[in-house]
Amino acid sequence: MATPPPEPLSPEKKGDEEARELLYEAYNELQRLAAELGGAAVPAPAVVVVGHQTDGKSALVEALMGFQFNHVGGGTKTRRPIALHLRFNPSCHSPNCRLLAGSGEGDAEDDTGAADCAMPLADIQAYIEAENKRLENDPSQFSAKEIIIRIEYKHCPNLTIIDTPGLILAAPGRKNRVLQSQACAVEALVRAKIQHKETIILCLEDCSDWSNATTRRVVMQVDPDLARTVLVSTKLDTKIPQFARASDVEVFLHPPTCVLDGSLLGDSPFFTSVPSGRVGSCHEAVFRSNEDFKKAISLRELDDVTSLEDKLGRSLTREEKNRMGVSNLRLFLEELLQNRYIESVPSIIPLLEKEHRAASRKLRKVTQEISDLNEAKLKEKARLFHDSFLTKLSLLLKGMVVAPPDKFGETLINERVNGGTFTGSENFQLPNKMMPNAGMRLYGGAQYHRAMAEFRLVVGSIKCPPITREEIVNACGVEDIHDGTNYSRTACVIAVAKARDTFEPFLHQLSFRLLYILKRLSPISVFLLEKDAEHFSSHDVLVKRVQAAFDKFAESTEQSCRERCMEDLESTTRYVTWSLHNKNRAGLRHFLDSFVAPEQYAHTVHSSGPHEQSSGLNDNKQDRPKGDLRSIHPSDSNPSSVASETRLVDLLDSTLWNRRLAPSSERLVYALVHQIFHGIKEHFLVTTELKFNCFLLMPIVDKLAALLREDLESAFEDDLDGIFNATQLRHSLGQTKRELEVELKRIKRLKEKFGEINKKLNSLQVR
Repeated sequence: MATPPPEPLSPEKKGDEEARELLYEAYNELQRLAAELGGAAVPAPAVVVVGHQTDGKSALVEALMGFQFNHVGGGTKTRRPIALHLRFNPSCHSPNCRLLAGSGEGDAEDDTGAADCAMPLADIQAYIEAENKRLENDPSQFSAKEIIIRIEYKHCPNLTIIDTPGLILAAPGRKNRVLQSQACAVEALVRAKIQHKETIILCLEDCSDWSNATTRRVVMQVDPDLARTVLVSTKLDTKIPQFARASDVEVFLHPPTCVLDGSLLGDSPFFTSVPSGRVGSCHEAVFRSNEDFKKAISLRELDDVTSLEDKLGRSLTREEKNRMGVSNLRLFLEELLQNRYIESVPSIIPLLEKEHRAASRKLRKVTQEISDLNEAKLKEKARLFHDSFLTKLSLLLKGMVVAPPDKFGETLINERVNGGTFTGSENFQLPNKMMPNAGMRLYGGAQYHRAMAEFRLVVGSIKCPPITREEIVNACGVEDIHDGTNYSRTACVIAVAKARDTFEPFLHQLSFRLLYILKRLSPISVFLLEKDAEHFSSHDVLVKRVQAAFDKFAESTEQSCRERCMEDLESTTRYVTWSLHNKNRAGLRHFLDSFVAPEQYAHTVHSSGPHEQSSGLNDNKQDRPKGDLRSIHPSDSNPSSVASETRLVDLLDSTLWNRRLAPSSERLVYALVHQIFHGIKEHFLVTTELKFNCFLLMPIVDKLAALLREDLESAFEDDLDGIFNATQLRHSLGQTKRELEVELKRIKRLKEKFGEINKKLNSLQVR
């Protein structure tokens, strides 16, 4: 007997079906447009399947689809999310699969050669298994990039399902650290996939007691009320035999509100079973075709209902039967997803209006830029950019807060890493806590001032390096007219040598640091111009030329300033001027007075033996007249004058005539060296700061503008086209204009299509 033909659809149902098909098609086109434009894809309603390993996620997805495609089994079989765009097509008697562009990881799609084209189901299966195997050997183990597959089939529902990697319950202990890290990675990936408000979460629990919230623990971190979560208990056929009493089955089918509250999407859980076994022609295959697999699913649903009724001793109600089996779950999800699509249509139309306005604005701007590609307009743009660049540069030095400190500011630690530290010969570095504003992220004039303050603090805290006795003796040398010692010259020789070695490195370090800070002004100024819409992004050659000219000017100015400071340091350490170098005369005078103090002289006379008084390389006392020194001035019989003259002779004997380095001579040289070193340090600090301010900072204020303008004008005469790259720019702007025109047409078409869908759906609701 012939099978009667199917009843024709009523006009209402036919119009409803056409509207939904048109809606799916429009959403697909909208997603493709968003992907091509590089923007964020419009969130489309989708079902994200979440569960632990061996919860039966992939098997349930295959049952919902009506055919098998993935590798199902124990352990981790899904290592990349698989996005399945399912479409019901009664004319497709076998799955029509297409791997979409963007599915590949790196160049994986190029290796398959099948990106965005039709592929046999076997090739899809091989591709997924190859990707899982590749990631199994990869250090990351998992990837968040989706494998996107579009499938049309007569048994497919109209759904978008995303199968995620299975959650892992890793054992504690250090030996399981690898598995623990993988568990954290998978959990983070899953949370990222279910965080969008448009997604419907299909939460799988493989347990017979709803108090064990293994998968819900992760899901409720994103959806705490389970308001967009459909709860599914998998492997029902294995759980039914575990219940000993009918009351246990009742609690399982109707969880108490203390365990599952009423806000759950669908009000109560679904219960499913998927028959084990694979489809194929090999001896291991259980099902010979997808039709057999589909029939086995239907038979399993009937068996589950029968087993439950036997356990309960009663028939299941209609509401209970609607929660049993894959087919009821599929109908529920399909209807739920269709409603989400319909509800989102009114919000898509304003979004398309906004995109249309933005694309129109870009097109007008590009058209204007093309019309401005003539010599006069280009020169005007260059001069405008020149003036704006200098304005922003000046504002940065004077101080401003427009540029974000988290992007352009630097703490003192970062500044030292990038611009160098102030470190002397002993590698002393000032602690950060001693520097004001060390932890603040500064730029521009504020950063310049902090660097100069650190220089003053570091150099000002430097003390004279230690002086050895060998250095003093070597510095004495031999005079050209006598062989006596000149300890003032000795002190000068030592002081200027140590000052030069100490302060010259700081001069180079300061120069490098300030040049680094000034060079940072250029990219910040360009950012400010972009923010104020004063920067023409299409004229990158001009921007780079101005930046290069500024960097060159800063480098030459820094070199000139450093040379001036080196001249000062050389002059200060080449010739000692006592009025300049001996700043603390009172301290030195107090020190020298101790050499002729009566108490010290008396102590020296009583404590010195004949050998000490007669020793010395230039001691010629035996050749002196035997008469007392008073014979030189016979008229001077004043005892105090005699004592003074005696002390003077003793001082000369210990400093000028005697080359044996006595403690008093060592202290004298030490005091003089410290005084000269201190004077050089003060002079170095003052002149260096003054010269860097006058000859490095000020030229940027009063000389940079003229130099940049001169460089720009000379460039106009030499190669105006080269500055703006006008030929290539005209070509790229023309290409951009054509792309924007195509984009506008597509957005307009989508806007009209969604408007038509909205009208059709509204008319169906009125009926």
